[in-house]
Amino acid sequence: MRIIAGNARGRRLQSVPGRHTRPTTDRVKENLFNIMGNTVVGAQVLDLFAGSGGIGIEALSRGASKAVFVDNERQCTAVIRTNLTAASLLPQAEIYTADVFRAVRILGQNQRKFDFIYLDPPYGRSLAAKTLKEIAANGLLTANGVAVAEHSSKEEIAQASLNLIRVRQVCYGDTALSFYRIEEDKLEDMRMSREL
Repeated sequence: MRIIAGNARGRRLQSVPGRHTRPTTDRVKENLFNIMGNTVVGAQVLDLFAGSGGIGIEALSRGASKAVFVDNERQCTAVIRTNLTAASLLPQAEIYTADVFRAVRILGQNQRKFDFIYLDPPYGRSLAAKTLKEIAANGLLTANGVAVAEHSSKEEIAQASLNLIRVRQVCYGDTALSFYRIEEDKLEDMRMSREL
């Protein structure tokens, strides 16, 4: 596992020991960032179920201004810190050892907003759909932001979740990436309901 492009290009990343994490492959990561293009430059990034932090670190290397990493395993957040330090990217990062759903609610209460949210929960537990719903309910995505769910290509995932609508889905073997944006009509409805 390595950083593919940007300031820290070529830097090898440590993986979390054991089998309870499933790092995003370099092939999937490269295709993800090809799709995202320059939208990551200057972005506020949220990496949920972050594992070894490969996605958020790649985004920082490519010019993201800040990345927040959340994983409930202390072993994972320790590896994230090690990888960020090795890539000289630690000052641009926040790392939280916490339940993802609790962290999402706290970030929402603190009115945090992100341009790029990546979620890579364990496969086969319908956690991607549940996480997308929490992201939408807590208003974490900016108006022009993108939330990307990594999930099993065998797992059906909702076309829409509250005000988030799936705009693209790509598959790479057993892995699928589903891209979500805020649906403008629903965003306006939410604004109006807050004003009333």
